[in-house]
Amino acid sequence: MASRAAWPARSAGSARPVAGQAPAYDDVDEVAGYERVTCDVAGGRLCYWVHRAASPQLPWVVLLPGLTADHTLFAGQLEPLARRWNVIAWDAPAHGASRPFELRFSMDDCARLLHQILRDEGAGRPTIVGQSLGGYVAQAYMQRYPGRTAGFVSIDSAPLQRRYLRGWEIWALRHMRSVYLGIPWRLLRRWGARGTARTEAGRANMRAMMARYDRREYCELAAHGYRMLADAVERDLPYAIDCPALLLCGERDEAGSTRRLNSAWHTATGIPLVWVPAAGHNSCADAPAFVSETIERFVQDVAARDGTSVEKVAGRE
Repeated sequence: MASRAAWPARSAGSARPVAGQAPAYDDVDEVAGYERVTCDVAGGRLCYWVHRAASPQLPWVVLLPGLTADHTLFAGQLEPLARRWNVIAWDAPAHGASRPFELRFSMDDCARLLHQILRDEGAGRPTIVGQSLGGYVAQAYMQRYPGRTAGFVSIDSAPLQRRYLRGWEIWALRHMRSVYLGIPWRLLRRWGARGTARTEAGRANMRAMMARYDRREYCELAAHGYRMLADAVERDLPYAIDCPALLLCGERDEAGSTRRLNSAWHTATGIPLVWVPAAGHNSCADAPAFVSETIERFVQDVAARDGTSVEKVAGRE
């Protein structure tokens, strides 16, 4: 496990709840073919996993999991993608191994932290794959760092532009804390697994990720994530996607308005939309092979366009 020096701290700001100490959970700390990197940053500890391919000039693929999920959400994609490319997968602030972490970060802060990781790893212009919250972070990154993304794959996410969301949806995002805290923990874990996944493998994956939190920590993290999303939407920024993009959405995704928003996103922008067969909100866990193959084809197309395909890089070396 590598450790990076502390990155510059920002001002502490007002007090916020802190996501607790990450358990060791050795079963997921080690990812075959990947190095775990730990960084001390403003607010807490940040962890990510990196696979370095034969050449840093080969494409970089960045995997950003959704709210309350961690890198194991992409367990079905980590090995296939590493066969050909450089890959980074993170646990977002206050998620998984990226704890303890103060719950005071914004979507823009996540984009800054992601930029720091990419700069430290020499990742150049990556293809960013974001599931749910990860897709929002990717859009915030493109807003803050235009022209630095080679491709974008949204998985069960939605657009950040204000025009897509109704007023009551934004209001609801800001009032989820009491809803979560009012649900018994055993029931919340059951609903969390059944509401995000349609296969037993997908549900088992979600149950395992939820089990790494206690009840209070999980509810506070979920509430913070929803408020962070509402804040980002209400900034009413362009959130332009300035690179080739692809939308994936589980055809049985019942998380909020995800299916409606993906249809509207596709209609408004012309970005290709692929419905993941029989999958729920965590479609990368419900249909890992389908999602992996779709990402691989997309990255290969982007690499061919950018001149970073395996064949072209090998020809230059």
